[in-house]
Amino acid sequence: MSFPQGPLAIRPLELPANPKPYIWAIPGSKSITNRALVLAALAEGTTILRGVLHSDDTRHCRNALSDLGIAIETIDETTLRVEGGVSRLRAPEKELFIGNSGTTVRFLTALAALVPGKVTLVGDEHMAKRPISDLVEGLKQLGVKVDCPSGCPPITIYGGELSGGRVKMRGDKSSQYFSALLMAGPAAKGRIELDVVGSLVSRPYVEITLDMMRRFGAVADSTDTGFVTDPGGYLGIDYHIEPDASSASYALAAAAATGLDITVPGIGLSALQGDAAFADVLERAGATVERREHDTRVIGGGTLRGHTEDMHHISDTVMTLAAIAPTFEGKTRIENVANIRIKETDRLLATVNELRRLGQKVEHGDDWLEITPAPITPAVVRSYSDHRMAMSFAILGLVRPGISIEDPACVAKTYPTFWDDLKKLYAHVGQDPGY
Repeated sequence: MSFPQGPLAIRPLELPANPKPYIWAIPGSKSITNRALVLAALAEGTTILRGVLHSDDTRHCRNALSDLGIAIETIDETTLRVEGGVSRLRAPEKELFIGNSGTTVRFLTALAALVPGKVTLVGDEHMAKRPISDLVEGLKQLGVKVDCPSGCPPITIYGGELSGGRVKMRGDKSSQYFSALLMAGPAAKGRIELDVVGSLVSRPYVEITLDMMRRFGAVADSTDTGFVTDPGGYLGIDYHIEPDASSASYALAAAAATGLDITVPGIGLSALQGDAAFADVLERAGATVERREHDTRVIGGGTLRGHTEDMHHISDTVMTLAAIAPTFEGKTRIENVANIRIKETDRLLATVNELRRLGQKVEHGDDWLEITPAPITPAVVRSYSDHRMAMSFAILGLVRPGISIEDPACVAKTYPTFWDDLKKLYAHVGQDPGY
């Protein structure tokens, strides 16, 4: 797939009088696709996955599972057939390269405990800075031998059997550590009890994991202190992956900021993903929001007002809100988001730096930032090899001149068709995007 050359100047939308409503279809969820791939790999028999996202992150997960002995076949552009089962797992002949895919490294670190032999996961230079020591310690509490000298990948797991037991892990860095152990749990020899130490960040993502595990036939639940899984394994099923709610935030933010009327199908009241709640954030800012069972509609055009948001549980949408905050009246304060500092980059500091580069007044602490709108200073927004930085600030460029995106290609991580979909939005209002 080809991408526009960077830096890419974003042309503000020029809306016609009374623009028609627009439907923005979002590709499948990265988080759900990678969970589904892991569950299908562990499930006995055949699993059909529909609505699959094909992106850098999901490609790394798929390729690694194939190297671990799982048969994965492409049926059509969004459908896969997976022949799974723990008995299929085998030690790979080489190190498994997982790029900068956080879900892949965390989920497969736990899955590797079930692989008879040595599994080494290596990533790119960004992955080498992403901590995983809490998960390492969790596995060690279950008797798994793991080598991870730096506390960040590369990581080597010596697997073969996962015992039951009790694990205590901090919950303030990543919910994916818990999702990883939960998904491996039903293939263990005994019950696994996971106790959360402190507060659990992004808890809705663990609820997604539990829901998906149950659909694949596992016994797993929440407890007063955390979570529990019982042995019994998984069975292959036919599973549909819903659109990515984090990616949907860009479409919904575009509606609120530009004044358009945009509906995102597939993300509604029945959505699994917690990031669907970003629509509530826009509503509190002043946008008109309609939620139906299977879609969400945002109608812009009114005044958007700055306010305070605790985004602890929907932290992947922090950059979306922060990027359009310069269009609001008054200050926008985002709180309780220390966990975004160990994502693809230190997203809190990156967001602060780029808003300041654009002339905004920004204050921040370890887990918060506050944005006071000011006139935009034209600039090239750095991407930090972070897909969400590029896409979030592109939405600001739809309503303010002078915004350019340094590295358009980094959207390949989770939303490879983002620039094509943005082109469709320009076409909807009869405008040439210039790329």
